[in-house]
Amino acid sequence: MSLRYALLAILRVGPQSGYDLQKQFSLSVGHVWHAPDSQIYPELRKMAAEGLVESEDQARGERGMRRLYHVTPAGEQAFLDWMNGPLDYQRFRDPAHLRAAYLESAEPDAARAFLRGHIAHWEGELAQFRGELSHVENLDNPMLMRRLEVTSDLDRERTIEYKRFTYEGLSERARGEIAWARRGLALVDRLSGPATA
Repeated sequence: MSLRYALLAILRVGPQSGYDLQKQFSLSVGHVWHAPDSQIYPELRKMAAEGLVESEDQARGERGMRRLYHVTPAGEQAFLDWMNGPLDYQRFRDPAHLRAAYLESAEPDAARAFLRGHIAHWEGELAQFRGELSHVENLDNPMLMRRLEVTSDLDRERTIEYKRFTYEGLSERARGEIAWARRGLALVDRLSGPATA
């Protein structure tokens, strides 16, 4: 269900086509909620059927058409109700930590490769989160700028600070995963001996 609220959050800034919504999704809420394109369009159709968004066809060029989605008052209220209600936490699925729990079954070099891959993955995520923090600091993130254009002066600072807070938290998570995997590499060496190559 969180996908619909992520889509509503983006559409509250202003009407967007499905294509533009997909691009904005990957550049903004995609950092905290992954959804492939194959999930976005069906969810938009469900939201339209439930009256949370409405769409209109708009001419694009001489022959093309595109569909623009708008948040309805019911969609706005659903988003606010979600924001102000308790969060429905889902059970956690984490394939990396699942694998780590059974590393005794892996060859030491395979365990090291897994942990190095985990470090590389989270170093990439950390770089991305730091980049987003930089965009927040410099006020040059296009989605943030669109949001600020429709935000009252009173809420402007709050909007910026909560974006900063989010990316700081994501950065802390990434640093924690990197540190955890480095401890894992030391553990593999301690339990199996240092790498031979």
